[in-house]
Amino acid sequence: MADQTLLSTVRDELTVERARLEAQIASLEPGHGASSPDFDDNFADSGQVAAEQGENKVLASQLRSELDEVEGALTKLEDGTYGGCETCEQPIAAARLEAKPAARFCIDHA
Repeated sequence: MADQTLLSTVRDELTVERARLEAQIASLEPGHGASSPDFDDNFADSGQVAAEQGENKVLASQLRSELDEVEGALTKLEDGTYGGCETCEQPIAAARLEAKPAARFCIDHA
């Protein structure tokens, strides 16, 4: 288990990362705020519009996956299981957690 200073730092970083990811996802989905894309379905080059919509969906999906990992790490912080490898259950090295706070696996099982 990681020390309390690291856990506090990690919690802060994960909270900031969660907010960043949520904002990015919202900015990619039409109708979710001022910065969200506004695709004109009547635009002459509908193929380009479809391609841009597809790119946004793929990117939003990737961001949602990252968000799921961040939220999972925050849940582990709350229930006291943060910092353990999901495969071997050994502690994940502090340096790895500092580099990737949402890490679910030790370096051997990454």
